[in-house]
Amino acid sequence: MIYSFIGFLLLFTLIGISSALLSRGTKADYYLASSGVPPWLVGLSAVATNNSGYMFIGVIGYTYITGLASIWLMVGWIAGDFLSSLYVHKRLRSATSASGEVSYAGVLSNWYGQKHSTLQRLIGIISLLFLLTYASAQMVAGSKALYVLLDWPLWSGAVVGALLVCLYCLAGGIRASIWTDAAQSIVMVGAMGTLLVVALAELGGISSALSQMQAVEGFTDWFPKELAIPGWGGFVLFIISWGFAGLSVIGQPHVMVRFMTLSDSSKMYRAKAWYYLWFILFYCMATGVGLLSRVFIADIGSFDAELALPTMAMDLLPPIVVGLILAGIFAATMSTADSLLLSCSAAITHDILPRKTEKTWLLKLATVAITGGALLLALANNQSVFSLVIFAWSGLASAFGPLLLVLCFGGKPSQLTSIAAVVAGFATAILWRVLELHSSIYEGLPGIAVGLLVFYLASLVRRPVTLGDANY
Repeated sequence: MIYSFIGFLLLFTLIGISSALLSRGTKADYYLASSGVPPWLVGLSAVATNNSGYMFIGVIGYTYITGLASIWLMVGWIAGDFLSSLYVHKRLRSATSASGEVSYAGVLSNWYGQKHSTLQRLIGIISLLFLLTYASAQMVAGSKALYVLLDWPLWSGAVVGALLVCLYCLAGGIRASIWTDAAQSIVMVGAMGTLLVVALAELGGISSALSQMQAVEGFTDWFPKELAIPGWGGFVLFIISWGFAGLSVIGQPHVMVRFMTLSDSSKMYRAKAWYYLWFILFYCMATGVGLLSRVFIADIGSFDAELALPTMAMDLLPPIVVGLILAGIFAATMSTADSLLLSCSAAITHDILPRKTEKTWLLKLATVAITGGALLLALANNQSVFSLVIFAWSGLASAFGPLLLVLCFGGKPSQLTSIAAVVAGFATAILWRVLELHSSIYEGLPGIAVGLLVFYLASLVRRPVTLGDANY
């Protein structure tokens, strides 16, 4: 198994490193692949970056604990993601081309060609803080998989992952990450499908598997056990809450930058078709594996739920396939970590520092240094991957989602209003989690709502005739 893992991991790594052959040695190429990525690569890379260790480790662990009711997280998440994409993705790609910026923060703060330097610096700082946390969660996810399947110390996976990230960033920047994303995305759909089919066969088919799941008390209930409000009202609020989690993708620099690399904004529909086809297929299979894992691994009291996928794979599949799954998981978590750290590098070199760095070797050096910081966070981490990812996801979404929505709908907020909305949304999400209200309602919902409220109140003060004419 270990030889299979190393072989497949080397293959994924070589795919990423080979992207250096197309490198142009410029800042725009390092961070945006010169905006020349075809639609299918954009779609597969975006869905792999969106899912990564969160899907392989976090969601399957959540399903293992929650049961059938976890499907509503999937329904809400994908619906929210899709609705936001109808208005945002193509406009963001067009604004990227018009502004000439290479970072997510740069595009948001210079949407209409007006230099909002303070806003750009603020977005860069918030991005840096949350993306570092997010990247450390990816390293933890990879470490957990290696710990179960290869019995390596938990710290070793994070160290190996950091080395791979450094290789990617020294090779081709975001292009290396995109190529690796696409390769592991294809492999993991096949591997997850194989695990699902083998598990069902081992349990005697679908009917037998359902009977065994029904034997676990409350596991096949359609409604979540704990709701903020009892009854249908609470159920609807639960789905809406996770719909906002899906909508939150527009606030994730490392995902949205994928759509910014598209070769032509007119091809966005094709990129999104690839994205949602893969997203729905993979999420359904991951949920199925999570449900079946509870039958195979019944000791919920002492078992770490986020180890369900690697444990189940080791029990059911031949070593070569286990090695493939492990390599796919590890490559996915590390390529996503690479995406996050590249966004951190862009935040420092392009958004935060008073003088923008143009030399490629300095950009790579910054990425390596940030990778070291993420590694230290991963080694010190003792929280679940699911919790860390949701925390970072909601914080970024609450800070940037409202601003991006207003810009895409034609609003022209002033720098002061934009800063107020970013800070208000961000602070609301943090406060919601500090008060431990996130167990009932995803903190991105109140965070995004408060950010939008700030823009609305500012528009009332100036009383514009239409949102498109607003300058508030």
